[in-house]
Amino acid sequence: MSQNLGLSYNARKALSVHIGEAAGTEIANLIQRMAAQIEELKRSKVNVTPVVPGVRKDDENHIAATIEDERF
Repeated sequence: MSQNLGLSYNARKALSVHIGEAAGTEIANLIQRMAAQIEELKRSKVNVTPVVPGVRKDDENHIAATIEDERF
């Protein structure tokens, strides 16, 4: 997992100065936890292969054109 998940010292300091120490720390910690969760999701991502063949985009266009051309 990437070690650079948190904010830099300067970013944390700017948050603390502009919105206060407690709120800045809380936001920085939240961002760090979110980044860690995103990294975990990326790491555990699984590609899904459809088991049942679906309708391809070409077929959808052909079917739509055929339906529009139907005469009742």
